Amino acid sequence: MAFTKQQQDRIYKKTDGYCHICRKKLARKNYGKPGSRGAWEVEHSNPKAKGGSDRLQNLYPACVSCNRSKQASSTQIARRKNGFKSAPLPRKKKKRNALIGGLSGAVLGSRLGPLGAIAGAAIGAFVGGNHEPK
Repeated sequence: MAFTKQQQDRIYKKTDGYCHICRKKLARKNYGKPGSRGAWEVEHSNPKAKGGSDRLQNLYPACVSCNRSKQASSTQIARRKNGFKSAPLPRKKKKRNALIGGLSGAVLGSRLGPLGAIAGAAIGAFVGGNHEPK
């Protein structure tokens, strides 16, 4: 299936421009250009050969080598080979995690007073915003 630029953008943004299997940074402009730096393709998490669809929830960006080596195997197996269990988080979820981490850190740090709350919030926001599930 050929994907429109709008569909490609939505798929690319799902992982903030990283291969959902190996987490290599992809170049938006190099969609479907094997051999180019950061080249990527749309990958079906549940392969079409096994009943997968072209619905957005089943589509992820993947570098050309990951997409082609995965073939009809499961995404879980492909990610596990690279040491991961899930796709990279998009920017929106990272921001949410930073907010939750900051609030949690502030609450815990407040036990040490106002400066503890500030330090706890800063540390919590940093850790929460930079945490990527393996």
